[in-house]
Amino acid sequence: METPKRRLWLTSLLLLLLMAAGPLLADDRLSTPGLILQGVGFEIEVGAGHRLTLDGQPLTLTEGEAGQWLAEATLGEGAGVLELFDAQGQLLERQELSAIPAWLSLVPALTAIGIALVFRQVIVALFLGILLGGWIYHGMSAGALFTAFNETVSVHLLEAASDSEHMAVVLFCLLIGGMVGIISRNGGTQGIAARITCYVHNRRQAQATAGLLGLAIFFDDYANALIVGNTMRNIFDKLRISRAKLAYIVDCTAAPVSAVLLVTTWIGFQVGLIQQAMSDIDGWNEPAYTVFIKSLPYNFYPFLAVAFVFLLLWSRRDFGPMLVAERRALAGQASRSPMTPREAVVEEAEIETKPGIPLRATNAVIPMLVLVAFTIGGIYTTGSAELGAGDHGIQDIFGEGDAFAAMMWGSLAACITAVVMTMAQRLMTMSETTHYWFEGVKSMLLPLTILMMAWALANVNASLGTSDFLIAALGEALSPQWLPAAIFTLAAFTAFATGSSWGVMGIMMPLTVPLAWAVLELHGLAGTAEGMPLLYASVAGVLAGAVWGDHCSPLAESTLLAAMASGCDLIEHVRTQLPYALLVGIVALLFGSVAVGHGVSWWLGLIVGLIVLALALRLLGKRAEDSVAETRPAIA
Repeated sequence: METPKRRLWLTSLLLLLLMAAGPLLADDRLSTPGLILQGVGFEIEVGAGHRLTLDGQPLTLTEGEAGQWLAEATLGEGAGVLELFDAQGQLLERQELSAIPAWLSLVPALTAIGIALVFRQVIVALFLGILLGGWIYHGMSAGALFTAFNETVSVHLLEAASDSEHMAVVLFCLLIGGMVGIISRNGGTQGIAARITCYVHNRRQAQATAGLLGLAIFFDDYANALIVGNTMRNIFDKLRISRAKLAYIVDCTAAPVSAVLLVTTWIGFQVGLIQQAMSDIDGWNEPAYTVFIKSLPYNFYPFLAVAFVFLLLWSRRDFGPMLVAERRALAGQASRSPMTPREAVVEEAEIETKPGIPLRATNAVIPMLVLVAFTIGGIYTTGSAELGAGDHGIQDIFGEGDAFAAMMWGSLAACITAVVMTMAQRLMTMSETTHYWFEGVKSMLLPLTILMMAWALANVNASLGTSDFLIAALGEALSPQWLPAAIFTLAAFTAFATGSSWGVMGIMMPLTVPLAWAVLELHGLAGTAEGMPLLYASVAGVLAGAVWGDHCSPLAESTLLAAMASGCDLIEHVRTQLPYALLVGIVALLFGSVAVGHGVSWWLGLIVGLIVLALALRLLGKRAEDSVAETRPAIA
């Protein structure tokens, strides 16, 4: 007779056997995507030693990097039957798969962009985009709407907030906001304005100063936007220059500069992507950094975007919504659309300088120099540690540096410096200093909320396979001559729809570069003097297209940061910048990517592009001062 003790022993043994067999049982199970798009390839994961068929047709299995076995499949309209067999041909599992129309993957992003531009309600637009994406992902039923609503916060926003790099950006922005709050109250920013006005006497000089500062702070686009925007906005206000113009200058001297200079936080990421893309190509053995250097001349959009900023400043001409904003500013009207009470919290200008204290520029300059020094030093230190002992070039060191950790070190050191300097000069008490630090932090809360929701929408787009659809839709129609233009346009549209230049580069580079090599190989151009410029231009097309789409999108991080740092309404920044970005992007496409694809030298395309931009500005642009009766603005 079985005793209780014996039953307990047998039960424990059975549980141990089941736990040990769990991984083996799991290997027999199919792993398919949660969502499949019609006509877009997807991956299926299975255990080793199995056969897989889709509608009776065998699928080829390849071993993945983690030791798993993968199969590529595509579904059209209707359902497909997926069957898994063991080595002896016995059926182990059967699944019925269905796919949704691929164009639905674009709907959430386009809906969010449309609502943001039309109704000027960015948070509502982003929320509806996330909700709509979740509803599509879960089957577009009534129950799916409830699931999507629940997952908006519990999944998508939580995933965006739990990403360590995202949190590094959030902490950096909050600490920068706190520092700005202190130096605004202790007279530092007013001291900078007073010092700069000794040399800046008119609108052109002020805008040129902002542009040159943007070029000087080249090492990181986030730091660039926050430092230049917060430094120059009071000067722009006093000279009656619209904050929309400041946001445009900040945006165009942030990401475009960081994307092409050789010692920035972007370089390691871009070179790493190129290395990954080249790893699957036989017959192409150049170092990834060399490929990046050779692709720089074909990176037309960033170069033309920066050049166009200085063309605007030199000519003093504007057109479109920017001209309207400049005329409003010159007339002494608000340089931005009226804000709702909730949006007013971002208006850091409400932190007025404390009455009766000296206005010393050093109280702002020294914390900012500490920020720059600690950030650059942090990138160098982490890059050196990552590479280890040996003789390494500065480009390699900066490319391997941890920009996110360095930015947090720099912003914390800058905050501490601002506090110590304020207390040492007895400009404010500790209670006052702490209060205005929090006031500065508060000014960042609304923009960071928008940024967090933009990240969440990017996660939804990734779940829906938005980028995969765009690549599948356009990738098969490529010819060698149109490779650079097609890749540039595809990267731009994807970045516009998703709002992430780095995300687009990360997705597209490993896919489009092998595709470009395959197209060249098919036409006998791979590795030839005629074909390699097309390949380098294709690499540059991914990088430049991502920046172009990022500039045009209200969902992009750089767009949000430029508007936030400049104190400009986000939608006003997008509306005023969009015509300029479209003009420069189209010129870069026609006289850069298309021209190079058809045999024109890159330097000739760049020169012609600059001439075309100058002529377009001459024809379209007008000087705001010519149509506004004003007194000469003076800086007190």
